[in-house]
Amino acid sequence: MANLKEIRNRIASVSSTMQITSAMKMVSAAKLKKAQDAITAMRPYADKLTELLQGLSASMDSDSGSKYADNRTVNKVLIVAITSNRGLCGAFNTNILKQSTNLADTVYADKQVDFIAVGKKANDFLVKKYTVLSNHSSVYEDLTFDNVAEIAEGLMEQFTNGSYDKIEIVYNKFKNAATQIVMTEQFLPIVPMVGDENSSADYTFEPSKMEIIEQLIPKSLKMQLYKAIRDSFASEHGARMTAMHKATDNATELRDELKLTYNKARQAAITNEILEIVGGAEALNN
Repeated sequence: MANLKEIRNRIASVSSTMQITSAMKMVSAAKLKKAQDAITAMRPYADKLTELLQGLSASMDSDSGSKYADNRTVNKVLIVAITSNRGLCGAFNTNILKQSTNLADTVYADKQVDFIAVGKKANDFLVKKYTVLSNHSSVYEDLTFDNVAEIAEGLMEQFTNGSYDKIEIVYNKFKNAATQIVMTEQFLPIVPMVGDENSSADYTFEPSKMEIIEQLIPKSLKMQLYKAIRDSFASEHGARMTAMHKATDNATELRDELKLTYNKARQAAITNEILEIVGGAEALNN
């Protein structure tokens, strides 16, 4: 059995860790509320904008399609992997990296696949094996629509100039504090809505449908990327809060076990001292 000093040191170490994880849990909980409110408020608008655009695109003739809906032979693929800048959030980053590498090594194994990293964790991992064109980890320092729009504009340019034939986004969709869903969304070319032939049958367009679509597409794509990063941001804090909650519980359980061990060791030491005293007294009496 370990001596009392070693057990006391371990108890102090575990207690210190418990205080840190508990503080991190509370910080993440406070940040989660703000991030959750932001994604919840913008999601209906972003989804409706995407639905409208897909409906309009589906009703257009193939000959008059937008440059953002150009379905060409896929030879070069660009994957946008959205992670966090920091760890201590469970499997949050690992799940994104697994999905991203699975796309590169399995789904697009015979294609040229490059990456754009949004988050330090994605860049640090992917740069060891793949080509990472750019890292936008600084976007989290000021997560605004304008800052994300600059990234989206770069992606749109990469597609329209023919550098890439397909662009995918991999991110964690926020469901609740304990659940994040790994999503793979096709960013470009635009995916027309299927199964709703009358989506735009009752509309009169002024100016032309094509002009409206050409104005809506860039805005919709920017909003799609902004929503994905916002979803990931909320998911990160939810995952970190959950991970730190579990870490705090585990540290509390370990501390209690160490205290029990310490008390048993202390009791055994006291018992031995008493026995030694009694034995010495008996020896003197004899």
